[in-house]
Amino acid sequence: MKVAIIPARGGSKRIPRKNVKTFCGKPMIAYSIEAAINSKIFDAVYVSTDDKEIMTIAKELGAEVPFQRPEYLADDHTATVPVIKHAIIEIERQGRSIEVACCLYATAPFVTPDRLKDAYQLLTSGDYDYSFPVSEFDYAIQRALMFSDGAQVSMIDSNQYEKRSQDLDQGYHDVGQFYFGWKNAWLEEKPILAAKSAGLKIPRKFSQDIDTAEDWEFAEFLFTYFRDRNC
Repeated sequence: MKVAIIPARGGSKRIPRKNVKTFCGKPMIAYSIEAAINSKIFDAVYVSTDDKEIMTIAKELGAEVPFQRPEYLADDHTATVPVIKHAIIEIERQGRSIEVACCLYATAPFVTPDRLKDAYQLLTSGDYDYSFPVSEFDYAIQRALMFSDGAQVSMIDSNQYEKRSQDLDQGYHDVGQFYFGWKNAWLEEKPILAAKSAGLKIPRKFSQDIDTAEDWEFAEFLFTYFRDRNC
């Protein structure tokens, strides 16, 4: 079976209760659950959480919450892959056999059913472990700067100084919305960005991180703008 697993712990620090905080009229997690259900590619949509309120909201929105995530997988330092591995093991322990699992973050209001379908098709189109959306950097990363002494800056790679920006290869970044992966890739804890991964290119305007209050405010502005224009 194909499943979506939405990790949503309760202890967000920078934006308290981020996963269920109201975003443009709905709990943030609602957008991920609805996109997964409406994509019609998943046999089930699960939420992995340590939080009772999130459990209740997730069930009301149509997701399944058949287990509670243990505390050791719900702190600030827990990585994504072990959380998905734990969820797969718990789900299969209850008698279901998983082939593909999609880790879909609870803070992904710009994700769409079509984008999920495209990423799944990409995963199955070649010899890949994972597939996930990527977006262009808005600046040539080869010309990035770093602070070396007080206000003094220098290039991270000074060999790129003489090159024109248009002559440099385009760089891409992980959008951080979701990751499709074969069950064995998750269970073997293969690093998502170091494994055989396929990138689904998406427009930069739909790749807003939401980690700070400023991010949240800007994301609501973008979401409202695109919604009002049916983008």
